[in-house]
Amino acid sequence: MTAMLEELRDIMARLRDPETGCPWDVEQDFRTIAPYTIEEAYEVADAIERDDMAALRDELGDLQLQVVFHARMAEEAGAFDLKDVLASISAKMIRRHPHVFGDGASPGWEEIKAAERAGASEDGSALAGVASALPALLRAEKLQKRAARTGFDWPDQSGAREKVVEEIDEVDRATSAEHRFEEMGDLLFALVNWARKCGIDPEAALRAANAKFEKRFRAMEDMAGDRFAGLTLDEKEELWVRAKAGEAGRSHPAGR
Repeated sequence: MTAMLEELRDIMARLRDPETGCPWDVEQDFRTIAPYTIEEAYEVADAIERDDMAALRDELGDLQLQVVFHARMAEEAGAFDLKDVLASISAKMIRRHPHVFGDGASPGWEEIKAAERAGASEDGSALAGVASALPALLRAEKLQKRAARTGFDWPDQSGAREKVVEEIDEVDRATSAEHRFEEMGDLLFALVNWARKCGIDPEAALRAANAKFEKRFRAMEDMAGDRFAGLTLDEKEELWVRAKAGEAGRSHPAGR
């Protein structure tokens, strides 16, 4: 363990001291800290998306703190400590890269992971180990990929597209709020599957769509100023068209 990592471990130990530590840090447990861990991972991804290296440095530090926090709580419970965490991931990376650290004659990454999962759990399903706490969009994709490895998959994207159309029709024909809720979930799942078959990361595609919508909506607000809230839907739609045209103009200075 490097000196700086040891320093961070010691800082967390002091923060968690029941007598002299920070009251907020002392009262936390794994469940209360987990949401912060997830949030920090997303903030790392956001810094990468914005190509902001200064922010990425800071966010990686925040994420590292989460690892140290969890490890300290586990050490207090007598389960494991930070050294065990580091030893575990080092051993795992060596084990999963025998072509680098071994003789080169070995199964692939996915086969090794599958064998590890089988040994670590009594759940023999191909879907075992897909964390239920994952964001729903990401978990849908992972479940579909796991199922695909067993041969349960569309042979090409056309079947996945037809399923999307089928699910849209089922949403339209839903007879109650509960039924519509269920069918809308099926539609979203089918859309993730279609994106996967098209070679598109659905999470990344939705993030890009979110960013595009936000940029255009803010442009609409800027054009309208204080009048925006009072505009009619048709007037707002006109601003939306102008915002899109502005993007096109910036992308193609010659107007092509």
